[in-house]
Amino acid sequence: MLFNSPVFIFIFLPLTALTCFAIRTAFGREASIGFIVVASLFFYGWWNPVYLPLLIGITIFNYVVAKAISAERIKPGGGYATHLTVFGISIDLISLGFFKYTDFLIGTSNALLDTEFPLQHIILPLAISFFTFQKIAYLADTRAGKVERHNFLEFSFFVMFFPQLIAGPIVHHKEIFPQTKQKRTFGFDRMNVAIGLTIFLIGLFKKVVLADNVAMVATPVFSKAASGADIGFFDAWEGMLAYTFQLYFDFSGYSDMAIGVARIFGIKLPLNFHSPYQALNISDFWRRWHMTLSRFLRDYLYISLGGNRRGKLRRYANLFITMALGGLWHGPAWTFMLWGAAHGLMLIINHGWQALPVRRINTWWSRGVARSFTFLCVALAWVLFRAADLDAAVAIYRGLIAVPDMPDMARLAEDFGWLAFWMGIVWFWPNTQQWLAMVRPAFNYKWADRKADSLLLPVDGTRFQRLVLWRPSKRVAVGVGLLAAASFLSLQRVSEFLYFQF
Repeated sequence: MLFNSPVFIFIFLPLTALTCFAIRTAFGREASIGFIVVASLFFYGWWNPVYLPLLIGITIFNYVVAKAISAERIKPGGGYATHLTVFGISIDLISLGFFKYTDFLIGTSNALLDTEFPLQHIILPLAISFFTFQKIAYLADTRAGKVERHNFLEFSFFVMFFPQLIAGPIVHHKEIFPQTKQKRTFGFDRMNVAIGLTIFLIGLFKKVVLADNVAMVATPVFSKAASGADIGFFDAWEGMLAYTFQLYFDFSGYSDMAIGVARIFGIKLPLNFHSPYQALNISDFWRRWHMTLSRFLRDYLYISLGGNRRGKLRRYANLFITMALGGLWHGPAWTFMLWGAAHGLMLIINHGWQALPVRRINTWWSRGVARSFTFLCVALAWVLFRAADLDAAVAIYRGLIAVPDMPDMARLAEDFGWLAFWMGIVWFWPNTQQWLAMVRPAFNYKWADRKADSLLLPVDGTRFQRLVLWRPSKRVAVGVGLLAAASFLSLQRVSEFLYFQF
């Protein structure tokens, strides 16, 4: 069931919310949690009920292992807690590897070793990449004694809560367990509903009005490259930049919708995006892009490899390995691994540059140059991420440096116009959390963060500031209503979110 489908927007979401509120009032907190778990299973099973036993089985397995780890870790010497942790994480990784990488490994073996193993054509269970990382973090923190006391129902909610189940944000247990125990959670609250619907509709607008329309520019170019055709200069640049915007609006739109739906039930999810194309360097980009994945890779992979504790060379090697594996997590293809490796290399170069003893220039124009250069590097790497294979990526890259034909001035003006429009949105328009900062729209964003996070437009202390801060009012209701109307008019062409493939 897609967030941008009429059945979700007009049937599933309102019925689930109203029923949850009624159960919370009549039967209490645990009954409402149980209902949401059942609704989440229905939501997941809508896609393919065959994999419901997998989701339920992995949930039970991890809870039982975590209980055993907790019992062992208090024994002298930690008992078998470490062994149980390794066992649990290994089973999680094996299940992910079997479903996601079996055919990739077989194909690689056939190509490199001239074997003839048949491909298995295993259908990837929806969201397995996301909930596997979630459980790995949970088991590792259980071993460290960092997990708050909870029961199986609360754990099931943490794993299965439908807004974040399919494509994140990758929530952390410390963000969810305390919220499930709060007095007003899962009950009807007018402000939570108003805030949640606003965030949801912003995300819906990003997906169906912005991302899906930009996709009509990007898709033909990459499809042409996949067919083996040559890509011209203007087509290559147009396709690369269009996909750069499409991916951002698509995935940040999904994240906004997830955060908005969760807020309707009184749950605050963490941010996943914070204007990443405004980043001044590649490290800044990864602090802003897919933030919950970046957090997981840092805390549970990079630091586990040794982080920056063993000298610069080891630090750079750890960065490269972390990003390469993070790329492979996105999909079983060499293009994804190369995309991750490219970001690892860029991070190494950035850290090396930062370590140089040179005077830093901090002016509006130097920040503009840094922002533009970072954006270009990110866009170039997205070619690997989007291309069907390495040959298609090479075709795009060749087009980017090809000698341009005599330009069609009308097309040139049109291309420059839409590029300026999209860049204006991602560089200067306030993002969702900045607009709703007064009502703490996400778990990790509040008014104090907004005050420390100045907008590129100098609106603080001016009358225009009232236009970029959300508050319950008729003006805001009209604006959100217009977003909803534009989005609903685009629902006749429902498309999957790009990150569903991961």
